[in-house]
Amino acid sequence: MSPQPAADRVAAQIRERILDGQLGAGARLVEADLAERHAVARHTVRAALKQLQTEGLVEIVPNRGARVAGMDTDAIVALYELRTALETEAAHLALAKNGDRLPPSVHEANEVLTRACSRARPSWPTVSRAHADLHTAIVRAARSPRIEAVHDQLTAQTRLFLLLVRPHYTFERLAQEHTELIAQLEQHGPDVLRQHLRASAGALIDGALAHPPAG
Repeated sequence: MSPQPAADRVAAQIRERILDGQLGAGARLVEADLAERHAVARHTVRAALKQLQTEGLVEIVPNRGARVAGMDTDAIVALYELRTALETEAAHLALAKNGDRLPPSVHEANEVLTRACSRARPSWPTVSRAHADLHTAIVRAARSPRIEAVHDQLTAQTRLFLLLVRPHYTFERLAQEHTELIAQLEQHGPDVLRQHLRASAGALIDGALAHPPAG
């Protein structure tokens, strides 16, 4: 196996551990330990960590190594602004191209999220992926390859954002808010999505300010 596919595989496994909450913000990512865990050379681990750095999931500090990235207020605001621009325009296009309705793919994605949240023992990784898939479905309904390509680059950070905002939500509330979001998008238009994203970012910013990271 060539180094690049191996690096992709290691990056994928580390990514899921971060986004599933197994590796928290600030957790150290030691090359030697990761190389042993994944049975690869250290240069492969290094390539995987650089890939995750470009996704905003890992911070690499010269002479100090790598660690799982967190999200400060500036990062939250920046992600909110970009997601809002992309998703609001995508929702506008999706509604315009589908007679002021969202296509079945969006409603189906919402049903998947609702079922994931309604299980007797909801799985956070499953809910997180279903949430990301719903927002992706809205973007894809716009049928705009350029918006979709840029939005796809934010998927990992969006799941990290949801992981951090998790303490402010129950599974029931998450499902209910997104069901209401889909209905209101069709009734009132894309500005509803802007308000939804602003509320989510605001909850996380309020939490960050109330509980600033140590150091």
